[in-house]
Amino acid sequence: MEAQEAVSASGMAPIDANSFQSFELYENRASFFMVGTNNDKSLYKILTIDRLKPSELDISEDPNTYNATEYNELIEKIKEESVPNGGFNFVTHCYGIIGFIKFLGPYYMVLITEREKIGDIFGHAVYKPAKSRRILVPCIPFNFDDIKYENRYKNLFSMIDVTKDFYYSHTYNVMRSLQKNLLGTLSDENVYDSMFVWNEYLTRHLRSSAKSDIWTVPLVYGFFKQEKYYVSENNFVFTLIGRRSRHFAGTRYLRRGVNIMGRVANDVETEQIVVEDVPNPTRISSILQHRGSIPLFWSQETNLFNPKPDIILGKNMGYEATLLHFKHLEKRYGTPIIILNLIKQKKEKRPRESLLRREFVKAIENINNQLPPKNQLQYLHWDVHMKPRGRPALEVLVRLAKIAEDSLKKTGYFYSRVPPPDGPDPLACWSAYLKKHISDENNSSDHTNGDNTDDTETLGEGSQCTSSSSDTSAVGTTEDIEILNPESPMFQKGILRTNCIDCLDRTNVAQYAFGLVALWHQLHALGLVDDRYIDLDYPLARNLMRLYEIMGDTLARQYGGSDAHNKIFSERRGHTKFLIRTHEFFRTIQRHYSNALMDANKQAAINLFLGNFEPQPDKPAIWENGFSKPEAEDDQILDRTSSLMRRALSDGSILDRNHLGSCPIGKGGASSSSTCSCVCTPSEAQKHFVSDNELATDNEEYEESNFFDTSVLYGELPPMSSPIIFCPTTNTPTRSAGDVNDVPSTDEASTSGSRENEEEIFRGKQLIKAPGFSDKFRYWVEHEELLGFY
Repeated sequence: MEAQEAVSASGMAPIDANSFQSFELYENRASFFMVGTNNDKSLYKILTIDRLKPSELDISEDPNTYNATEYNELIEKIKEESVPNGGFNFVTHCYGIIGFIKFLGPYYMVLITEREKIGDIFGHAVYKPAKSRRILVPCIPFNFDDIKYENRYKNLFSMIDVTKDFYYSHTYNVMRSLQKNLLGTLSDENVYDSMFVWNEYLTRHLRSSAKSDIWTVPLVYGFFKQEKYYVSENNFVFTLIGRRSRHFAGTRYLRRGVNIMGRVANDVETEQIVVEDVPNPTRISSILQHRGSIPLFWSQETNLFNPKPDIILGKNMGYEATLLHFKHLEKRYGTPIIILNLIKQKKEKRPRESLLRREFVKAIENINNQLPPKNQLQYLHWDVHMKPRGRPALEVLVRLAKIAEDSLKKTGYFYSRVPPPDGPDPLACWSAYLKKHISDENNSSDHTNGDNTDDTETLGEGSQCTSSSSDTSAVGTTEDIEILNPESPMFQKGILRTNCIDCLDRTNVAQYAFGLVALWHQLHALGLVDDRYIDLDYPLARNLMRLYEIMGDTLARQYGGSDAHNKIFSERRGHTKFLIRTHEFFRTIQRHYSNALMDANKQAAINLFLGNFEPQPDKPAIWENGFSKPEAEDDQILDRTSSLMRRALSDGSILDRNHLGSCPIGKGGASSSSTCSCVCTPSEAQKHFVSDNELATDNEEYEESNFFDTSVLYGELPPMSSPIIFCPTTNTPTRSAGDVNDVPSTDEASTSGSRENEEEIFRGKQLIKAPGFSDKFRYWVEHEELLGFY
């Protein structure tokens, strides 16, 4: 009983007879009947959905819970009453309701009809929807003024494929970090309020009508991958999770920067969990990091003939939205907040990234000037493209690893070792143990993750949050890494926030480096490794690189329309320069094509799914010029759309005639006090916000970092004296089964053997006809995936 109460307090449903995961849908002419049952089919509940109201949704839940005998008697009674209504018919079996959606007429119900288990976290199964079904709710005819619009909305909604990159759990809050689940204090928290639950809008009506939330599943969008490894003859389970925020969500050119509520585009939380691979693990660890668009008002106008459109910088006076974004981060993760900014610094013919970089530097300086030193943002601006040119992938990764090491020392990570669980749910036992430990130390408010409480004071308001490494009275810190199997739990306090221009390609490489450094710390804390060195050529490092590459490709497809540019990963695998360049070229073309021609519909589909736009018969359609409904909690957000593309700019930088004020261009170049009447190209529009002097790349000197010794980023490889030492080798080291299991594939080909492997692949393959191109090139176009790029 105590274990169950502990789980409830952390927001997790206990695994017991009350867990409803299987449902059957029945119908008669008047109603749908959703029947839910528990795992051993000993308890039943019934949900009724009215079918006689053509455009309204009437849902009621029977408050009673029935045993098998009572349920059978009730069903027989319903069958008898259904004879005048066309009988009582079975419709489908399902595993939960994704939600209800309405376009111009009736409501539709979306169900998960098949599921696939993709992992589990301490006995809590995690699934992905394998098949879904949309069912029309009313049974009576509905008159449409224009059925074509309704069908078009249905097709648009179907573009969000819930069987791809969505996942959920019936009994574990997968939308929250492991640390937050174990230390959470909000027993009444509604998990659907999480920024990572994408079907919050679709389930809103059902959750307000029903007495319980057993009928729906909270869908998380992003990435989930779990694999088992062994190192030094010790088995462990590695889980990599990416959670994409539903706030300010969308596609690459249609969601840029920050909105006025402090929400950024492409906001993804990454968590990696390491657990002993034993029946009842007693040691666990997890680490969080974050990626998100540069929190400024900026945008880019897509152009079919220009793959690198100008950056349009909006009005960021005061940087209020930027400050609000970092307040959100502090509330979620605590402090310190460490910013790794990877956008270009070098001179550009037309200032793009360098323009945005300088504005971001100013924003950080402005915010830090308002804060006491202990609460200031910690930052590092590093252009990985700076000289020495042609820096090999190894050097970039080693330098990123050094950055990761310094960052991890400041934020710490979550680790706990507890006695063997004495209940059916290990997480419940851990939750009770950790809370008791913190309570005994009387420091619970100082050692929970920043996103576990609602009363955390925020940036600019005298925050008292400190890094876990600054207090060792009750918890372990990263300094404890010298001690194997520390008895005291350790907690993460703070976050590393990484960004490049799109937060896809360079960001993913940096996140891999941080993940590898963190993984060594985690394995060391769990007692699985005791050496002080790790080599980037070790199989474990390469396996982790493969997982981060898969995650990077997944997140890039969601936001950018193509797989990520993985030049560094490909170079580490020994792929030839020709193949790398060809591969990168085609990904650039694919991404540009998707952004220019497909993202408008994709953005509209996301807005429908999230409820940012609600179709109405007397209002313009989402694909017409008009307005979309503000985002769920952002009442001031406004989407302007164009006939060519639904371009959703960051709030405050909307280039519309009614918002530009006086135009410095005008006819003949004269300024006018009236509203702008000219049609601005991206470069001209930029001048509305940025002066001519600012358009030139400046040579101003500024501090690259306020916490990191940037001298190690240039010149020779930096010496490493700390426990995390990468020893780059000329040749791949000898691998033994006792070190770590490997996944043999062409991905592991060395540089010396790559050309032979490529020649072997081409033999006997059917090639497409493409005069003027080599057989290798034509083969790649047709059989790209066989060359090991994924």
